[in-house]
Amino acid sequence: MTLEAFADTIVPGEKRSPDDRAVAGAAEGPGAVAAGALELLDWSATGVTPMLGDLVRRLGEHAEAFAAGEGLTLDASVPPFVALTFAQRTALVRRLLAPGHPEKEFWVLLTLFSNMAYDSAAHTETADAMAAGHPGLLAMGFSQPDPDGLWRFPRYSYGRPLARLHPATTPSGSPE
Repeated sequence: MTLEAFADTIVPGEKRSPDDRAVAGAAEGPGAVAAGALELLDWSATGVTPMLGDLVRRLGEHAEAFAAGEGLTLDASVPPFVALTFAQRTALVRRLLAPGHPEKEFWVLLTLFSNMAYDSAAHTETADAMAAGHPGLLAMGFSQPDPDGLWRFPRYSYGRPLARLHPATTPSGSPE
């Protein structure tokens, strides 16, 4: 829940159900959690998976210290960061990401991966993400592949070809 709440603070989305505590519901439509932030964080390619438990613990400690400093009483039925409101989560994350914070690099990593889950679906094959209706790719207007699963673009993005095709290029775009 803590990692979901962090990802939702970075790319907010709507609650999955009325009793959802991790996703604050600060924005309409799906956010980082719906886009697969936890799946991306749990993917060994990120390199952060072994430290997630420690980051959850540290985020809880920071949330408790934040609450104490603000005179807040946290709901003990959920993890400390989850117990914060969206505005409070945002204020705490700002502190953690501020220049000079001794743990900034770790929170920047979580922030980048939360964005990456939404912006690129890096943990999923792009064609699979599009077939599943990945919310970030759809929100950005990423085009659907052609029926054969390949992406082709009828117009050049710069309005002209940037280079001539190599004579050995196959119809599928691969070199021989």
